[in-house]
Amino acid sequence: MTRTFTASLAMLFIVGLVGFDLATSELNPYQAPAAFALGSGTAASGGFCGALPN
Repeated sequence: MTRTFTASLAMLFIVGLVGFDLATSELNPYQAPAAFALGSGTAASGGFCGALPN
């Protein structure tokens, strides 16, 4: 397999994945998380994998 074939296959997969996502889910910008929450006051949620238990 050449680089051109592999890169084309990867790009086709990404375009297909984005197309599938757009076709199967409706867009709702009011419930989407902020892309960049710098200084927005939004608290972080979820865990941190490197945090040690007490």
